Amino acid sequence: MATLPVSSSSASRLERIQNRTANVGVIGLGYVGLPLTLLMSDAGFHVTGFDIDQHKVDALLAGQSYIYRIPSTEIARAREEGFRATTDFSEISQQDALVICVPTPLTLHREPDLSFIEKTAATIAPWIVEGQIVILESTTYPGTTTEVLIPILEKGNNAGLLAYRPGLPEGTKTFHVAFSPEREDPGNDTIARRDIPKVVGGLEPIATELASGVYGAIFNKIVPVSSTSVAEMTKLLENIYRCVNIALVNELKVLCLKMGIDIWEVIAAASTKPFGFHPFYPGPGLGGHCIPIDPFYLSWKAREWDFNTRFIELAGEVNEAMPEFVVQSVAETLNKSSIALRGARILVLGIAYKKDVDDLRESPSLTIIEGLRQRGADVSYNDPYFPVVGHGRHYNLNMTCAPLTELQSYECVLILTDHSDYDYERIVREARLVIDTRNATKGIVAENIVRC
Repeated sequence: MATLPVSSSSASRLERIQNRTANVGVIGLGYVGLPLTLLMSDAGFHVTGFDIDQHKVDALLAGQSYIYRIPSTEIARAREEGFRATTDFSEISQQDALVICVPTPLTLHREPDLSFIEKTAATIAPWIVEGQIVILESTTYPGTTTEVLIPILEKGNNAGLLAYRPGLPEGTKTFHVAFSPEREDPGNDTIARRDIPKVVGGLEPIATELASGVYGAIFNKIVPVSSTSVAEMTKLLENIYRCVNIALVNELKVLCLKMGIDIWEVIAAASTKPFGFHPFYPGPGLGGHCIPIDPFYLSWKAREWDFNTRFIELAGEVNEAMPEFVVQSVAETLNKSSIALRGARILVLGIAYKKDVDDLRESPSLTIIEGLRQRGADVSYNDPYFPVVGHGRHYNLNMTCAPLTELQSYECVLILTDHSDYDYERIVREARLVIDTRNATKGIVAENIVRC
């Protein structure tokens, strides 16, 4: 870690950061950026949120939340503490620190889509000022900060600033750059955000010190690493670890179904081992912005080094096959009752990618609904977090939430997301057939339950 900032400008910004009087701008007010702005505001920083979505900005200025797990009272409190949102990116120049929290999805060809990072960098570049620290949080492949973000910021800057690194000519005006991966876990109420260690990797030690100062005000533990690439790779390792283990248990689930073994009972028994085992659970497929996407970022980048990430690719294939496995299981289960999938009325319970969240990103439920529809099924859905579902990057459903009434009118009730709001005993009691992909009906004994 550095002990002396490189310039008087960065020195004064570091002092303001340490005194919690700094201006902090958060760019991208979604599932990652909005919670971060609230933490920053609670810490005493003067926080400005930037977003291109005027509807989000208007809601925040009115003290309203558009994310279910964040109550409007938290937005209103932050507004009282000085938080404001804007679409005016010229205000970037007034910030001491900038944190970029924009999406990094995949293209239709499963290649990294860095367009959000690129457009954001081009938008803020003219307004970057000397001594600022720019921190990227968006999950991406190692090298993105140095190969993509920094060149755009330097090229588009009106003042000719460069990202500080050792060896620049004396007198060069500079800004600082770091990467710090987000570690949001929507729906997890057991770990306070402040207790999640924050990994920080700067382009050089001064950037690490500045970024650590920002995050040190809101996280109880900072984990500095030697470079932006190490920080970028850390995030990928975390999610690839989960992806591979989920793929393993998904494959074992399919095998156990063929063998007549309850995989959930197997996992519960194995979990009693006090060492050497960590439980992962099967499901209808992977969802969210991280686990279905991050492994492909690394496998794509690995090709640059003529390296084939076979383990990652195999895990991706297993997990991507799960929605089709569910569709096929529904067809086979109905067929055993002499019911054709074509024309069958099916009610899907839960379309969020995980329980108790209002997040559809990469949800396997969407893929399964489309798969059932393509085979002629008449599909409805119920989800307490989504009264309507329109279209997104990879789906176009245009559906309205169906009530949980007259369950007997459906040939099948398919549980895809195990929200806590559901009364599963009533659902099993009233439905003709329940196909459970999440073990939501654990403990309920009934002949009309099929677990897959």
